[in-house]
Amino acid sequence: MSQHRCDDRNAMTSKVLLIYTGGTIGMNRNPRTGALEPFDFEHLLSRVPELEQFQTEIATHQFSPPIDSSDMSPRLWTELAHIIADNYDQYDGFVILHGTDTMAYTASALSFMLQNLTKPVILTGSQLPIGQLRTDGKENLITSIEMAAARHQDGTAIVTEVGIYFSGHLLRGNRTTKQSADEFNAFESFNYPHLADAGVQITYHEKLIHRPNFKQPMTPQFKLDNNVIIFSLFPGIREDLIRHIIATPGLRSIVMRTFGSGNAPQNPWLISALREATHRGKVVVNISQCMQGCVQMGRYDTGYQLQEAGVVSGYDGTVESAVTKLMYLQGKYDDAEMVRKLMKQSLCGEMSI
Repeated sequence: MSQHRCDDRNAMTSKVLLIYTGGTIGMNRNPRTGALEPFDFEHLLSRVPELEQFQTEIATHQFSPPIDSSDMSPRLWTELAHIIADNYDQYDGFVILHGTDTMAYTASALSFMLQNLTKPVILTGSQLPIGQLRTDGKENLITSIEMAAARHQDGTAIVTEVGIYFSGHLLRGNRTTKQSADEFNAFESFNYPHLADAGVQITYHEKLIHRPNFKQPMTPQFKLDNNVIIFSLFPGIREDLIRHIIATPGLRSIVMRTFGSGNAPQNPWLISALREATHRGKVVVNISQCMQGCVQMGRYDTGYQLQEAGVVSGYDGTVESAVTKLMYLQGKYDDAEMVRKLMKQSLCGEMSI
């Protein structure tokens, strides 16, 4: 871990830990192949001399080797949670540089693993490497550090949850989905407003920010159980394949992406298979394929049948949030009924109930 000390004449000088996991922001183009490949983190920081202007003490921690975000895993989420928990008392905020492809999964997972978070954990990255002329990486990095360092006059953090900062917006991490592979505005939280907007000034929407109990400690959980699968319904889906998935040994839960407000084909075999899965102790969570809107299983008869089969509503949550929440709960509880009960509750603002 290396230190980058900036001007600390301010009595409210903050300390931020910058964690580099990998991703496009830290890539360089190989002149021979034209492919993007990671370069040294210190070289990345040298591309952002503006960091020296911060009245913030910035320490850095680098994953070695850097990880393509497509290779992100529960093991690495646990490693990230350990880094944050082990350094929690030494820093006022944390910024994680991360590839965009799985950033929403990581943000969601950390939001559950770091319960009663009283400090900012902000994930960011870029669509273009930081060494390129038109990079979005500089602004994303600089503003994320500023948000991670921001505190009230009483010393408490302004942002007290896991967020994703990208292209002028701070979003709740467990509400966010990657919406574009090409635009700088790569992420959106379709069912929850922005936590902050960065223009000429940073405007924090504090009534929307999750408020912890500052008298209680942050409680990390490092155990995750990834015996979960996601599948999407579509016209013509085959019974044998669904039954094969449900019968998978060790499978504890299913995130089922349904149509519209939580609807499914009225095939008797599908309802029968889902009811059988529930009776076998598997948790089936209903998440809409639509980016915006809410699962309302009582709205149409098709949704009502799912409810009768024991399927749990995911309300207006994201797929990323549902699957990581299941991993978190399964790591904590062996009882399927307890997991099913807590999937219906909002633990850290991941859905509106």
